[in-house]
Amino acid sequence: MTKAAAPAKSDKKAPKTHPYADRTRYKFWNTDKLRLTDVDHQHHVNNAIFAVLYTSVRADFLGSYVRPLVAKSDMFAMVKITIEYLAEMHYPGQVEVGIVIKRLGSSSITFSQAMYKDGVCCSVAEAVMVLLDPLTRRA
Repeated sequence: MTKAAAPAKSDKKAPKTHPYADRTRYKFWNTDKLRLTDVDHQHHVNNAIFAVLYTSVRADFLGSYVRPLVAKSDMFAMVKITIEYLAEMHYPGQVEVGIVIKRLGSSSITFSQAMYKDGVCCSVAEAVMVLLDPLTRRA
């Protein structure tokens, strides 16, 4: 009689879920269609397209909720963005991009953002924007 071998232990750890990947964090969403021109030579959506999609939802959010609260001549400038790529995206399809204010400062807004395709969180981002005076170009 032989003993059954114990299951082999895997060195691989289960992937961690990023805290920004929780869909319930986000109340404002954009849905965009992926285009054939978004694909790079590796046949996945190019990393630069992620930044474009994040810019689109930030612009819509600022226009809907922040712009009415500031002077028409005031400007917003991006001072920092960090994008983490969690999974590849492939053409064709649609992508959902969520955004929420993480921190509101005296002259800056920090956003948390996440991007989903087919229900999978493909990327998360954190962006800091500063409200600028149009004459001095300072916060």
